[in-house]
Amino acid sequence: MNRQPVLEGERLRLRPLRAEDADALVAVACDPLVWALHPMPERAQEDLFRSYLAQLLEHGGTLVIEVEATGEILGSSTFANHRSENSGAVEIGSTFLARNEWGGATNREAKRLMLTHAFGYVELVEFLVWTENLRSRRAMEKIGGRLTDRMIVAEHAGRSSPHCIYEITREDFERGPLAK
Repeated sequence: MNRQPVLEGERLRLRPLRAEDADALVAVACDPLVWALHPMPERAQEDLFRSYLAQLLEHGGTLVIEVEATGEILGSSTFANHRSENSGAVEIGSTFLARNEWGGATNREAKRLMLTHAFGYVELVEFLVWTENLRSRRAMEKIGGRLTDRMIVAEHAGRSSPHCIYEITREDFERGPLAK
């Protein structure tokens, strides 16, 4: 699966993260409310966020979410943990958006673009969501994510945090709220 595509939608373009995107992403990410419902709220600190960005660049799969007409960067999201067994699966996660984009069409369009791309390669897309992040859990429901009975414990800077797993199958996507 190509985890570094360029995806173009009605308003948005998603493209691979580049080092020169750092300052624009820092401007979005250093809002403490962006990380208030994350296991690492201190990620809003510039030095910690820049360290996180370096990890994203190293691992690949992160797409910058930008307004296609202007190039304004609104946030990012990542393809991770691609697996080819059992008809394939991939995780979409590490999504964050500028606060003025919350609750609107940006997350829906970005996820629709990413899901459409992913389902060209896999049958299942998973989303790991911190159990206490009610905003992200509600966003998953709005885009058709189905809560599974599976959980994982993720490590963030030496801290354990339980995450629930949502999933969308190709069939669910074709019938769901993001279908065109």
